[in-house]
Amino acid sequence: MICDGMTLMIGGFLGVGTPEALIDAMVARGVKRLTLIANDTAFPDKGIGKLVVNRQVKKAVVSHIGTNPETGRQMNAGEMAVDLVPQGTLAERIRAGGAGLGGILTPTGIGTVVAEGKQVITVDGREFLLEKPLRADVALLKARTADKAGNLVFRRSARNFNPLMGMAADIVIAEAENIVEVGAIDPDAVMLPGILVNYVVKG
Repeated sequence: MICDGMTLMIGGFLGVGTPEALIDAMVARGVKRLTLIANDTAFPDKGIGKLVVNRQVKKAVVSHIGTNPETGRQMNAGEMAVDLVPQGTLAERIRAGGAGLGGILTPTGIGTVVAEGKQVITVDGREFLLEKPLRADVALLKARTADKAGNLVFRRSARNFNPLMGMAADIVIAEAENIVEVGAIDPDAVMLPGILVNYVVKG
């Protein structure tokens, strides 16, 4: 499902809620020239950081890179492009991509380098940046529990970006710690419905 040059969304926050087994499979396969949309690039030896260290990423769209020195090194050397996006703006751009919106208006970044090259829209006398939606070819998610229909439950803070990303990609692959029969999950407990999930992998 994952080929060279694709755009991927990968759930997680510093490796929490990140599908480690799926990332390890990508490292083993050596897919390259990837554009990654994620909260961060984790650590050199964890999660998305493994892809960075293995030089499989051509561009990262993230909210910060401070915990992975290799990301900063590759960025400064011109070996990888990094698009730094304020964290709330990143989440909303992904949500907009999943909801089919044309973008979001946010005051975050007005008057800073974040605003460079972006359209400024005035609403009721207040300036906002137009931030365009983000979508991906494939989203890789990490769930605590999935049923065989793809309904997902995330564990506490490991939920983070996972549900938003599950709405904003053409193909959604979820790595789940537990896979149960349909009906075993209380419908009220479902955090991402199976209609949005294409594949479930045991993690």
